[in-house]
Amino acid sequence: MSESSVLLSPEEKALKLNLDGSIYGTFAEIGAGQEVANWFFRASASAGTVAKSISAYDMTISDELYGKTKRYVSQERVVDMVNYEYELLEERLRESRGDESRFFALANTVRARGYNDTAECHGWLAIRYQSQPGRPSGTILLHVRLLDDENVDQMEALGILGLNLVDAAYHHARDLEGFIGSLTEFLSPGRVEIDMLKFLGEPFAMVDNRICALELVRQGMTPATVFMPDGEVVQAAEAFYKTPLLVLRGSFLPVTNLHLDMMRQAGKIFPPPGSSDESRPCREVCEVSLSNLLRDGKVDLLSFLDRADALQALGKVVMVSNCPEFHRVARTLRRYTREPVGMVLSIGLLNELFKKKWSKDLQGGILESFGRLFKNELSLLVYPWKNRSGGELVTADNFRAPDDLVHLYQHFIENGMITDIGCGDEDLLKKTGREILALAESGNDWEEWVPEEARALVRSHCES
Repeated sequence: MSESSVLLSPEEKALKLNLDGSIYGTFAEIGAGQEVANWFFRASASAGTVAKSISAYDMTISDELYGKTKRYVSQERVVDMVNYEYELLEERLRESRGDESRFFALANTVRARGYNDTAECHGWLAIRYQSQPGRPSGTILLHVRLLDDENVDQMEALGILGLNLVDAAYHHARDLEGFIGSLTEFLSPGRVEIDMLKFLGEPFAMVDNRICALELVRQGMTPATVFMPDGEVVQAAEAFYKTPLLVLRGSFLPVTNLHLDMMRQAGKIFPPPGSSDESRPCREVCEVSLSNLLRDGKVDLLSFLDRADALQALGKVVMVSNCPEFHRVARTLRRYTREPVGMVLSIGLLNELFKKKWSKDLQGGILESFGRLFKNELSLLVYPWKNRSGGELVTADNFRAPDDLVHLYQHFIENGMITDIGCGDEDLLKKTGREILALAESGNDWEEWVPEEARALVRSHCES
């Protein structure tokens, strides 16, 4: 086993960093002690790495140092912290040791478990650092959910995560898969969830943070990730907070005019009047399951980016999840908003929901699957399909559920849990996405089925 592949203990990792005479910086930590800096102090030779360690717990002092803020546990705050500390460090030490030191500042602001506290615990970490002395600095930013029940365990997890972040920045920044995998070394599954990661600044100008977000999902660091129409990767809890959601699941290979009509028709009736705060408009979200991005068993990054570009150009929020089952997607969305959620689907997918393979791991079977799905004001908005052999238009109202579940389906219809949304143009039902791709691959006309913003996706697919 090579030296680079040997897994060091936290103490050994901290000592290795301390003994690298070129790595030198500041730790600024708020909310869970100075648990990251503590690893460097516990190892020998901490003077080789630690220029300063600070915890500005008092809000007035924090505001004096980093500026006023509305929320102390936020992306805005951790960025202010890491920039202030890094620039102060470089200003004071550039002349004396700028030729030999790779400066860094590590900052975190965290809401850890308090006394008699049951609220969600989470935090932001950031490191701004130089890869080489005298070179421009870059920043790595991440958001973490702390899943341990006890404060002391959360503090330990945060300290290990921060230590891993410093080490990964200096030793794994050129290997995204290795970088993300190293962040949770020494942390057993279920202790933390990393749901956002971004690389910022000149050294990372060529990094597409959407790929970073996708890799978090692929490695199981989080069940889902979100980015906005402008391509900005965001924390889902912030993007969806107190916001009604209209969600369309699909592979979107390609994005078609049919997809747009599905969202348009659903938007006419959702959210129902008076069911949500009208000052917060509904977000249209296109969700892609990770399994729909695989090609020969591996994630097709080019196809992923092409699909994301097309959806974003059409003004949609993109969500990538590792949740094949509808009820798991619903559970994930419910972590982020308590407002109404409408899931838009075709007759084909509605039929799929009644297949028992999706509930085989649930003790309550298909009843439990639907129970989880419809929890907390979620509704299914069903777009019709045309039977090509007989020409019949199949809608949510005349859909035939399996014989042993007919009464259950009727209950869903009568109680507004499943709703027909109609079709704006039945001609759109004439071609499936696969048939459109087949037309394009054979050189036949296909453009009328695809919005202009998504046509580059089809051409790219045909060329690959």
